[in-house]
This record gives sequence, C-alpha cells and structure tokens, in this order.
Amino acid sequence: MASFSATISAWAEKVPEAIEAVLKESAQDLVREMQAELNRLVYDAPPAPSGYVRTGFLRASLVASTEAMPQLVRDNPGAPVSADEMAGIILVINGWDGGGTLYLGYTARYGYHVFVGANGTVPKPWVTLAAQKWNEIVQRRAAAVKAAFGL
Repeated sequence: MASFSATISAWAEKVPEAIEAVLKESAQDLVREMQAELNRLVYDAPPAPSGYVRTGFLRASLVASTEAMPQLVRDNPGAPVSADEMAGIILVINGWDGGGTLYLGYTARYGYHVFVGANGTVPKPWVTLAAQKWNEIVQRRAAAVKAAFGL
C-alpha cells in the first residue's frame, strides 16, 4: 500500500495547496463512501424480521474530530432522525491542518453491534469496506486536483 505522499508524488510539491486539497477532499470522499456503504448494507437492505424501525440515527451519528476518536455513547431516540450529515464533518475537515490525526466515527451506542453482527444478525462492516478504498479515493482525488491545478 502506497503512502499518501507517495500517491500524490512530486508534482504536488510544486503547488503546496495541491497537497492540502487532495488530503481534505479525499477525507470528505471517505466520509461519503462510509455513508454510502452504511446505506447499502443497512438502510437499503430489506427490513429485519424483528420489525425494528429504522430511524436513520446510526447514519446521523457520524462525527469528525481532530482531538479523539468519537465514542459510542448516544442512545437511539427511537424516532426518525434527519440531519445534514456532512455539515459539521466538513467544518472539522476544513479546519484540519493534516499534521495530526483526523478521527471519523459513529456515536450511536449500538453501532458496534451493527458492525460486527449481534444476536444472530449478519455483520455489516461498512467502515472497513470504505477504509479499504482509501488508496483508490486518494488516487482519484489526486488526479482531479492535478488536472485542476494544471500539473
């Protein structure tokens, strides 16, 4: 697996803003990929036989931080949740200098059980599936930024 800096190579050194653009836009693309995988595996799947009502809370519980990994601490309110899932995350990503760690995580208390499968349910490893696409995301974003900067 190539490192981030190896993926964007020497061309980005010519335009320092290109490195920041690739990094931040790749992080935003990763968030979109995480949410797309969650939708595919959970929200677009047939309803569970248990009759559990999907509220959208797990999807809406995604947060970004530059301080620490978000914790699974929030209980499902039991009612439909609608949120602009990207607004707060984009603010954190845009404020991130790239020098430290960017943490992306879900805060719904039951998120881990959905991820690994619990009580006989099938695991839905949406975060892992999205993370496996990181190199592809960076390469795609690097090509777009390279073209935008005329490099």
